[in-house]
Amino acid sequence: MGLQRIYLVAGELSGDILGAGLMRELNARHPDIEFRGIGGPRMEAQGLNSRFPLETLSVMGLVEVVKHLPELIGVRRTLRQEAQAWQPDIMIGIDAPDFNIGLEKQLREAGIKTAHYVSPSVWAWRQGRVKKIAKAVDGMLTLLPFEADFYRRHQVPVAFVGHPLADEMPLDNDRQNTRQVLGLDEQRPVLAILPGSRGNEIRFLGPTFLSAAEQLCLRHDTLQVVIPAASAQRREEINSLLGAYPALNERVVLLDGQAREAMVASDAVLLASGTAALEAMLCHRAMVVAYKMAPLTHWLAKRLVKTSWVSLPNLIAQQTIVPELIQDAASPEAIAEQLSALLVDEPARHALEARFATMHAALQRNASRRAADAIEAVALGQPLAAEDDGINGY
Repeated sequence: MGLQRIYLVAGELSGDILGAGLMRELNARHPDIEFRGIGGPRMEAQGLNSRFPLETLSVMGLVEVVKHLPELIGVRRTLRQEAQAWQPDIMIGIDAPDFNIGLEKQLREAGIKTAHYVSPSVWAWRQGRVKKIAKAVDGMLTLLPFEADFYRRHQVPVAFVGHPLADEMPLDNDRQNTRQVLGLDEQRPVLAILPGSRGNEIRFLGPTFLSAAEQLCLRHDTLQVVIPAASAQRREEINSLLGAYPALNERVVLLDGQAREAMVASDAVLLASGTAALEAMLCHRAMVVAYKMAPLTHWLAKRLVKTSWVSLPNLIAQQTIVPELIQDAASPEAIAEQLSALLVDEPARHALEARFATMHAALQRNASRRAADAIEAVALGQPLAAEDDGINGY
């Protein structure tokens, strides 16, 4: 018998995208299926009856969460009561772990199968949360292989479904054509700089990154520097910093957005840790990851974070393949030295590009289809298949 009722709760735009892909697969397999819960326009287009707007759960920061806590508790109570009355085949929380894992636990205790799609960073910090997750879900769906390894070690049923970014981005890209589109010289080397999308990242990283780029331009007299600005405000902030680095005059091209194009056009990328590092890997480009934060934040992070690496390429490979320069180590001189080595050593750079292409192919798994497979297994009480992730060791 096919699935008939699915309860889904997404809390932000990325969850709406993932949820819509999953629903599309389930709709194709189960034509009479019904969906209820919380989602955005993409999930609603796939047939979701959304009880609250997607933005209801999009609360960031401690003060904001405390301010909205009574409302969030009321929303969770409403969803719990409705799901229990409706009796879905399975309830799926998509990201938003602080809200969803509590709801999943309540519904599982009430006898409803539950799954969580997109692992919280429990492998990196507050690892004790895995005990709560184990009580809350019948299955965890992860985007990355090392996350699945963590859950297997803690005996939580898990499926590594692949990353939608890897599905979306092509295995082949054209560096020369992209340079032409961006108005760059096709014969001169290109450095892409991505200092982050938040104002505090520009404040902490901007001067360091630009100083490193200035040193590189003095060493490599044909180097072109391209900097994609995440917004008009970020562009203004970057522009105001550039005046202090005269060696960058005539060398820098500022872009509005187009971060992916900047990376594809480049020979090397300098970026802050985060999703941008994964995207650079999926563009198959050599990179240096550097990050600075407020001293107190760094002091706390060193004591809380339990991983050997901060960048996703290294975490996926489970070894250091990308230089990571954090806090005091992220000096302009150290960054320039690492980038200069990448620019000079063409064989090593091309070998890294080939390795990234192999890792990309291993992550390109048709995430929505595999997620639907996993949801069907959990809903029907079947074990989640333990597969070779096909990525570690490359």
